[in-house]
Amino acid sequence: MKIFTADFPKHAGRWIYRGYQKAWDHLGYSVKTYEDYEFDLGTPPEQTSIISCFPSKQQQEEDYMIMTVDGLVTQDWELEAIRKSQKTFIFVQPNVFPRPWGTHSNFVCLTRDDVIGELNSMDNVYLWTFIDNTSYHLKWKKVHTVPLAYDSLSYKPIKSKEHEKYDISFIGGWANNGFDEKRKIMIDIFSRFKDSGLNCGFFVEKNLTHEQECRVLYNSKLTLNIHDAYQRVLGYDTNERTFKSLGLNGCLVSDTVGQLNRIFPNLKTSLDSNEIVQITKDYLSLSEKELNDIKEENRQNILDNHCYTNRVKSLLDL
Repeated sequence: MKIFTADFPKHAGRWIYRGYQKAWDHLGYSVKTYEDYEFDLGTPPEQTSIISCFPSKQQQEEDYMIMTVDGLVTQDWELEAIRKSQKTFIFVQPNVFPRPWGTHSNFVCLTRDDVIGELNSMDNVYLWTFIDNTSYHLKWKKVHTVPLAYDSLSYKPIKSKEHEKYDISFIGGWANNGFDEKRKIMIDIFSRFKDSGLNCGFFVEKNLTHEQECRVLYNSKLTLNIHDAYQRVLGYDTNERTFKSLGLNGCLVSDTVGQLNRIFPNLKTSLDSNEIVQITKDYLSLSEKELNDIKEENRQNILDNHCYTNRVKSLLDL
């Protein structure tokens, strides 16, 4: 069975969909992305040519599934490919979203109403989103919540004495979602850690290699997670760093976000940057065995329940 999946060149979508691609492949599917095949329906539209994921007319004669994003479905030939698929899983954006975020195109669906109507009418189309409140998806049929996950097939523990020096580590970017609210949050938390006396391995926009990232996260005593303002306020979703940090390291200190705390109720979180530092110190005061027990329990929970292979199985069960 072939699965055609979106292939994002950069930002968070790149790692999310590559995690899904690895998971589909691991489960025995033949994974195809845009670069794997050629269109025979003419040149695809420029706006979808780099991240589209639809089978050619010739491949529509075979059994296949599609995993795509609502904004990529813009042409009749794409709708036809979806219509002929065994199943298509479409990530859909809300039609409205709370202000001020809902005023920016990054947070709301831009798909035309006629395309939404077509997709809603297809019984082989299943809709999903990361967030666990689908009341904003007003124009879509039933939307299922499928949170992000850990790419256990790509991220493997790598022992490194050099990185054991870090009491806590963080790897990420400023992640401007259109309002650039996260930068202020990150700087506030980093400044508290700067004065904490702890040895912090914080790498922001450093373009670490895959291997470097694995070494830093796995060997640090603890890992740090920071969310965007809308996630803190609304609490509907958590980022992929949650699952990566717990999967590799096993002990995570984070700001408080609703979905994160619902999925992992044993985690200690706070919205106060001073308390985040104190939680870190409390963990570091534990004996080596106590801290390792926490890590092992969390890692096993991720491997059992929160890998992209788990998420693929959830999609197939819809």
